[in-house]
Amino acid sequence: MPIRQMKESSEQHLVIKSHLQNTMNTVQRPPKTAQNGKGPPQAHEPHNNTKQPHNQATSPPSKNRGRRRGRGGKKSDQLDVCMRPSSRPCTVAHKPVNQDSCGMEMGFPTSSKSLNFAPRPGYGQVGTKCIVKANHFFAQLPDKDLNQYDVTITPEVASRTVNRAIIAELVRLYKESDLGTRLPAYDGRKSLYTAGELPFSWKEFVVKLVDEEDGINGPKREREYKVVIKFVARANMHHLGQFLAGKRADAPQEALQILDIVLRELSSKRYCPIGRSFFSPDIRAPQRLGDGLESWCGFYQSIRPTQMGLSLNIDMASAAFIEPLPVIEFVAQLLGKDVLSRPLSDSDRVKIKKALRGVKVEVTHRGNVRRKYRVSGLTSQPTRELVFPVDDNSTMKSVVEYFQEMYSFTIQHTHLPCLQVGNQKKANYLPMEACKIVEGQRYTKRLNERQITALLKVTCQRPRDRENDILQTVQHNAYDQDPYAKEFGIKISEKLASVEARILPAPWLKYHETGKEKDCLPQVGQWNMMNKKMINGMTVSRWACINFSRSVQESVARGFCNELAQMCQVSGMEFNPEPVIPIYSARPEQVEKALKHVYHASMKTKGKELELLLAILPDNNGSLYGDLKRICETDLGLISQCCLTKHVFKISKQYLANVALKINVKMGGRNTVLLDAISCRIPLVSDIPTIIFGADVTHPENGEDSSPSIAAVVASQDWPEVTKYAGLVCAQAHRQELIQDLYKTWHDPVRGTVSGGMIRDLLISFRKATGQKPLRIIFYRDGVSEGQFYQVLLYELDAIRKACASLEPNYQPLVTFIVVQKRHHTRLFANNHRDRSSTDKSGNILPGTVVDSKICHPSEFDFYLCSHAGIQGTSRPAHYHVLWDENNFTADGIQSLTNNLCYTYARCTRSVSVVPPAYYAHLAAFRARFYLEPEMQDNNSSTGAGSGQAKGGGTKAAGESGVRPLPALKENVKRVMFYC
Repeated sequence: MPIRQMKESSEQHLVIKSHLQNTMNTVQRPPKTAQNGKGPPQAHEPHNNTKQPHNQATSPPSKNRGRRRGRGGKKSDQLDVCMRPSSRPCTVAHKPVNQDSCGMEMGFPTSSKSLNFAPRPGYGQVGTKCIVKANHFFAQLPDKDLNQYDVTITPEVASRTVNRAIIAELVRLYKESDLGTRLPAYDGRKSLYTAGELPFSWKEFVVKLVDEEDGINGPKREREYKVVIKFVARANMHHLGQFLAGKRADAPQEALQILDIVLRELSSKRYCPIGRSFFSPDIRAPQRLGDGLESWCGFYQSIRPTQMGLSLNIDMASAAFIEPLPVIEFVAQLLGKDVLSRPLSDSDRVKIKKALRGVKVEVTHRGNVRRKYRVSGLTSQPTRELVFPVDDNSTMKSVVEYFQEMYSFTIQHTHLPCLQVGNQKKANYLPMEACKIVEGQRYTKRLNERQITALLKVTCQRPRDRENDILQTVQHNAYDQDPYAKEFGIKISEKLASVEARILPAPWLKYHETGKEKDCLPQVGQWNMMNKKMINGMTVSRWACINFSRSVQESVARGFCNELAQMCQVSGMEFNPEPVIPIYSARPEQVEKALKHVYHASMKTKGKELELLLAILPDNNGSLYGDLKRICETDLGLISQCCLTKHVFKISKQYLANVALKINVKMGGRNTVLLDAISCRIPLVSDIPTIIFGADVTHPENGEDSSPSIAAVVASQDWPEVTKYAGLVCAQAHRQELIQDLYKTWHDPVRGTVSGGMIRDLLISFRKATGQKPLRIIFYRDGVSEGQFYQVLLYELDAIRKACASLEPNYQPLVTFIVVQKRHHTRLFANNHRDRSSTDKSGNILPGTVVDSKICHPSEFDFYLCSHAGIQGTSRPAHYHVLWDENNFTADGIQSLTNNLCYTYARCTRSVSVVPPAYYAHLAAFRARFYLEPEMQDNNSSTGAGSGQAKGGGTKAAGESGVRPLPALKENVKRVMFYC
């Protein structure tokens, strides 16, 4: 659905919600299970009926359940929601339905003002209690009034740096007089903040600012600015206190913003501010990343409302900056030293232009005058051929002559082009050797693999080292000496917050009965496949191999395929040791021709389609991998498994075992399932048919201004196992975070108004796969920032409602909507790094560590969960925020479910850091970027009409958003976990 229709539809649409409570079983709390590793819990242990959240008579409705009004409905419709019985081991008890209570409707909030997020239902109790430290520092709430003033600077200035310089000069001149000794904090744009009122409500000042860039000696340019300061509002500190105490649900954003700006004021003067972080070459010596880039270290800082009060979140940060080199040296690093002695090719010129466009440089040929310019382009001619008019008579002079006569500067490398600075109408020429890159410019374009590896080496710190660096940063910032913090009465603790945590037990995993080990209890977040067989191993009878690597001989490829086939068999699959045709060697540039040849040649052997294609790729394969996946999944309908050359030569049992896991789920199998799932003992999952969704949107990288964003939604297709996930993808408008194709309607000339969308299609496929209709939806949504919570929940929950209602009148399963965040800066550290029993091998906190107090939200339902064992660096816990919960999950219920699901990730025998449905959605969205047509990838073009998803008939919304639809996934591909 186009975003332009969002407001209208969300206001007009009133969803009919069947009163499903009476049709559901009571929730059965699972019995305590043995966790000592001696054996799994027994499936026949009795259940304890301790909680009845779905029985209206025994449980009050959730606070955020919405407004309800009575409305009649057909009894047959409501009973049909429970569906026909299934042969599954977990059955639904069908109770009589009260007709009056069934005809309820849910009025969905039409704006964020009427929407409250799910309140915290209490605190978790499951798990081994422990203490961890968090990089949150208690901030004492000021008792002073905070006032906001509007700032208008004339003439208007675009640069925050210049704005700050103007206000700094104003404060220097007038602090003791007109400002009444107040020391204001300034956001660099339109707002000024003070602790207490200024002596006026409106005043105009005149400030003269000297241009320091004009040099040390000689006259400097002086500019005059008018600054008008006008009172706007007073921040409500009582409101903030009430919010922090959990007595008010709405956060006072203005007060929090003021405190954040106050605490950033001094650092903004000392360091280079980028977003919420500060960087400096003085914090730690910059490390070269190659191609004229270097890494700067810095720190992230943000004030956050938490249960312990205000908290200052401090974390270490690193970013790529452009080295402050002479431009000629930068170009030599970019293209190689020989560039100074050879003519430039067209590709060289494009590379330089791409790297330097928008970069600020300063001139070096005028002694102390260091005028700064921003590079707008590159001349098409070399410097020796450039001429320009010097007077109104069009007298021409060469650039070489001009610089010699005017500045006594001899240009050495006249074969190189000049930099163009200024705008297109009046562009100036600057020789490369007369310019130096200005220090402190962050590099925002894409890094290459080598640069990413170098940057990761800098950022990867062991937990103890990171903790020490954070503490040193806090001490160096000396908030107790910060004049702005003093002025506003803010006091910051120098100690890391000590937080109560719990270590959740790992779940028992079930494997096939024919293996020596039929079940498994993971230890410290990991296990292996030794003596185990996949619980649902698939059969691969017809497969082929295509070799795109010149260095891999056919005999080596054949040996690798034999080893892989044996590993698949050992792991529990039936895998034919012989391919249907001999291994086919091909060149990477002929990928489409080669794939179609193998596809058709395999068909000729017995007239049946290939079940699996193995592909051996060069280690550095450019676009080959993406092209292969696009052709296989959207054109030929082939399931493929790619293997790099380095793994073919150095065959590792661990590598083969992991590849076997991937092949099995791509073929539609299951590797393992939770023992509690098949024993029907997962609260609020096992009692009634439950579908678990994962959703994510990936955006184009910085610098790609027109490429579409890709949305992906996956959903579990088995119940009660909740292990297999089908996925759908769609392209949508550039940088659009709301998923547009969750639900949509369009007009068909024959059928009239037709409903569709990813949620609807996945609900239908769940019904086909299980024979059940989902009565509960658990929706994990990845990639949403806090500022987008309301918008995403309003739009996407409404889309879920509409998708359900379009399938059948009165069909409204209960929804729990959870946002998953990884891009945050909270880190958890062991209380005692020397205590080996409280850390994993990497020195990180143990997998299963959950925190839902002190550093979490004052009143809303959120928690931090570190579900994985660290490998290197400092583990980042995932932050889960339950925005909407009609299923009445307890804290233990949702925390344990989320942690247990992290052990079901199909691609490895480790628990993962993010709940698998969200992880799979991310993988699917990343995969779908390869489906963009080659010209769209090369030129970032999104021309053409239509917005569609990669599935059959995915172009239904053509013309609605101006985004070219992705090619449709083949039916056999989208039914399985093709993205693994």
